[in-house]
Amino acid sequence: MMTRKNTRHRAFDPDPDAPARCCDMAGCDETAGYRAPKSRDALNEYFWFCLPHVREYNARWDYYKGMSPGQIEAHIRDDVSWNRPSWRLGQRAGRLGPDDFIDPMDLMDGARRPGPRAGTPARPDMPEALRQPLDMLGLEWPLSMDTLKMRYKDLARRHHPDANGGDRQSEELLKSINVAYTTLRAHLASAREADLERTA
Repeated sequence: MMTRKNTRHRAFDPDPDAPARCCDMAGCDETAGYRAPKSRDALNEYFWFCLPHVREYNARWDYYKGMSPGQIEAHIRDDVSWNRPSWRLGQRAGRLGPDDFIDPMDLMDGARRPGPRAGTPARPDMPEALRQPLDMLGLEWPLSMDTLKMRYKDLARRHHPDANGGDRQSEELLKSINVAYTTLRAHLASAREADLERTA
């Protein structure tokens, strides 16, 4: 009867990517097979030790060494939110403005404060095809490329699923934002090229 060879990596096996070198502990000539971070500020830089010395190093390792209790608490709080800014539920830094809500289908039925476009007739020189993308991004016509890029970066950062706990609605909203941005950017780029041709 044939037995299958167990190829699973055991917990205390040496790192298969360990360099061919001796242990970094002074006076030790054993083969180094285990890595340990050099410091809190250099977590991707490693010492390489033999098994007994990596155990000794890890037993003495204190990530928060040299930090005050206040610094430790602040560091832990930052880790809870993945070092991203956060606000109390229901509020954001500063007052919410009309552009903080994207409601292209008017599902809120005018419940929000009127934005800069509300009740404003469309400009005669605005292409009809741009009305919905402009509404989606909360922008006015005429529009510059710089304004478009700044608005897109702000909305993409705010509604990215990673910044909203992987929320599915945020993901779908970001897709709509991307489509609107692409449409407006293509129109502005095309208009600029046409202007350059006319002036050439």
